[in-house]
Amino acid sequence: MIIIRPIQTSDYDSLHRIAIESGHGFTSLPVNEGLLKKRIAHSEDSFKKDVSQPGNEGYLFVMEDTDTGEVVGTSGIEAAVGLDDAFYHYHLGKVVHNSRELGIYNTVETLSLCNDYTGASEICTLFLGEKHRKNSNGRFLSRCRFLFMAEHSERFAETVIAEMRGISDEEGRSPFWNWLEEHFFSMDFPTADYLTGIGKKVFIAELMPKHPIYVSLLSKDAQKVINEVHPKTLPALRLLEAEGFARRGYVDIFDGGPTVESQTATVKTIRNSNSYQVIIGDIDSTDNYIICNTKIAGFRAVQAPVSLRVTAEQVVISTSIAEALQVTEGDFVRLVQN
Repeated sequence: MIIIRPIQTSDYDSLHRIAIESGHGFTSLPVNEGLLKKRIAHSEDSFKKDVSQPGNEGYLFVMEDTDTGEVVGTSGIEAAVGLDDAFYHYHLGKVVHNSRELGIYNTVETLSLCNDYTGASEICTLFLGEKHRKNSNGRFLSRCRFLFMAEHSERFAETVIAEMRGISDEEGRSPFWNWLEEHFFSMDFPTADYLTGIGKKVFIAELMPKHPIYVSLLSKDAQKVINEVHPKTLPALRLLEAEGFARRGYVDIFDGGPTVESQTATVKTIRNSNSYQVIIGDIDSTDNYIICNTKIAGFRAVQAPVSLRVTAEQVVISTSIAEALQVTEGDFVRLVQN
């Protein structure tokens, strides 16, 4: 059976393997033993923490194949970004140059460094091994985070964002960063990306241009990739767009990839999820649902067919699903149709 649960210290080797598989541009999982172990410890502390409002908590989930014990994927949520370290973006804006006397009117796009998303929640660190990219597992791995947010809404902000990986090649070269490197920095994209991943962000404030950049002054290759998504990230973007996420003109400062956002309460999975009381018995339906228990540190989620008794606000689940969710009859679960 495939389940999703909070990460544990014993999952380090699996997380390290995932960090290597994810490749360049996956900033939230640097291939660094100390940082990965710190990320796991921080997640464990966050799940155990008593929270009444979002702070610097970071929740990291793993997808496990219980038949083999193998961890095959991961996904995460940051409760409120930018509270401890500055959280940078470029905002795409416009400047108008107009001369009535000469009859000239030009609109020029600009990139302005900003911290506009400080305090927002962020969904992040979504990666699924290729062997398990089937049976809606990727969709499940992404959407289960929203069930957790719906059940524990006090832990998250009113706005939720996701940074989409921008364009870079197999060696980690980014056309957008190449222009910045040439004019403002003396390090390649993988190095800058890695430093950000391990929390060393001071160089951004020190070296990044303080004034708006005219997009037309960038190289043609750099201009082409602004607000564009890495091909491997397109499926994740499509999932989020189906949830109601949209671009608002913010892009990553390293690779120019887009950031998408939504109001947390209007995310489709959150809005359409409901709580039901558990009855354990035989299932007379083939309708598939994503189901989670109501726990925090003991969070579990699965996808399975259930029988709904909507009027009574009850759901019939099988014995095996109840065991996977670690619930008993009379407990409550939250679910949404898959």
